[in-house]
Amino acid sequence: MSRKVIWGIIAIMSLSLIVVGVIQFFWIKRSVDLEEKNFDDKVIFALNNVKERLIGDAQERLQRDVEEIKFQNTIVDKLKQEIISGDKSTWPQNHRNLDAGSLAFLFNADHFLETIDKDKLHKYIAKELKEQKINIKYEYGVFSNDIKDYIIINGNYVAAAVGDTSKSSNVAAINPLQMAEYRMPLFANEISEPGHLNLNFPGKTRFLWSSFIPILLTSSFFTGLILFCFSYTIYIIFRQKKVSEMKTDFINNMTHEFKTPIATISLASDSILSPGIMENTDKIKRFIGIIKQENARMLNQVEKVLQMAQIEKNDLNLKISGIHLHELIEEAIINAELKVQAKGGSIETVFDAKKDEIEGDFTHISNIINNLLDNAEKYTPEKPQIIVQTKNVKKGIEISVSDNGIGMSKESQKLIFEKFYRVHTGNVHDVKGFGLGLSYVKAMVEAHGGKVSVQSELGKGSNFTIFLPEKFSNQNKV
Repeated sequence: MSRKVIWGIIAIMSLSLIVVGVIQFFWIKRSVDLEEKNFDDKVIFALNNVKERLIGDAQERLQRDVEEIKFQNTIVDKLKQEIISGDKSTWPQNHRNLDAGSLAFLFNADHFLETIDKDKLHKYIAKELKEQKINIKYEYGVFSNDIKDYIIINGNYVAAAVGDTSKSSNVAAINPLQMAEYRMPLFANEISEPGHLNLNFPGKTRFLWSSFIPILLTSSFFTGLILFCFSYTIYIIFRQKKVSEMKTDFINNMTHEFKTPIATISLASDSILSPGIMENTDKIKRFIGIIKQENARMLNQVEKVLQMAQIEKNDLNLKISGIHLHELIEEAIINAELKVQAKGGSIETVFDAKKDEIEGDFTHISNIINNLLDNAEKYTPEKPQIIVQTKNVKKGIEISVSDNGIGMSKESQKLIFEKFYRVHTGNVHDVKGFGLGLSYVKAMVEAHGGKVSVQSELGKGSNFTIFLPEKFSNQNKV
């Protein structure tokens, strides 16, 4: 699958997820809007019922007051007769001025507003909202247009400001009930509107969304799950593509690595069989030596591939024994020094570790050091300066192998320990190998319970550091 196809799939899938997300959001938002409209209708219905109840209370109170006025007027007529006759003994000390003005006051809409019973109002609002199944916190207030202030707030009478109407207006203006969404006129007629009942729900938005939160969370979870699976799939595709490319390089490298010794062996064999050579024992021995050397070279390469196959299958059979690392390192340096000196370089040792004995598999530990030295030599084109240093750390020993080679980029450092990966030098055959050395190092170090890391900079060389524990445990095995 080409990179363009992969990116095309990513673009289509991403667009699809965005469209699905937007559609889900709009459907949920539409549902919330419908729920809000239903909520508003219930609140308005409840406020209308409250209004009707207040009007009913006002009518009953008005009826009682009118009856009282009629009764008082009867008394007044009687008093007038007594005044005419001159008898003042039955004249009341504090009598009410019961005239047409009193009746006008009783029928005044502002009078109805001011005589609202706060307890009944609180009871009416609570009952009506409960019947509409609105069970959230609310605030309410009765506002008077005459005094420009609230006369009842949340079931309590409010003392009216006297003599300072500007202050009263400012207080009303900063009251949160002034911004209340629900407002019901009270005792309004064609001439005037004495005031209104304001109702506010501070937690309305949270209440409306609460019923949709489970749906939203479920939808978000599964959308996130799809996104995760899609991202992971794309990651695997790119990873497999990378592995495929590295395997292709590996096959190319392996073909090249085997082609040279096979050609050399073939040439040496043909030479031995030629009549002129068969009579020359020295030349025959020389060609046999070349065949043996090239054969050993191929066997070594095959052994590396087989070792990695064993590691993949967790089929390691480590032979644990006591190892003196300094002796092992010096022996490995002897093998690597010829190639380094041929380039005009040198290998230096800095053995700071006072205690160099650990438990491990001698062969594999030796291969680890040999691989690191071999890499340091291969990736340093001219005059390699390789330093091998040891030091004691907590519960183990650290070994570092540094060089002054070509170094590597940050991207290469992330991939350097993966199988078949090789740092590119511009020509795939400039540096021999299959790209298995460092993956083998990492696998074997971890099999011994250790860790391996690298620090490098392009053009300034690399420094590989491995930690190996003093004591080996079976739990360390891969």
